Amino acid sequence: MFELRYLPNVVTLKLDSDKCIGCGMCAEVCPHAVFTLENKRARIADRDACMECGACAKNCIAGAVSVKSGVGCAAAVIRGIVGGGEPTCGCSSTPAN
Repeated sequence: MFELRYLPNVVTLKLDSDKCIGCGMCAEVCPHAVFTLENKRARIADRDACMECGACAKNCIAGAVSVKSGVGCAAAVIRGIVGGGEPTCGCSSTPAN
């Protein structure tokens, strides 16, 4: 099965595991299965599959998920074009879990 992929390491998605209450709404509303539940807590399973739609953050009643809808990929493409290099937004050198 073909998986949708975007630019690697540019997504603004963040998960604060300490705030997570394990309701699973992030996993339920995510169209690309970015989240999974493990030990009654959400975990980002495939960060680069995130399309920054914002559904997870809007439905997280605990405020554990944040994402700047649409920002990461657009910024990466512009920086790549202007700089003449690989697309990178510089916002996430280390993936958030």
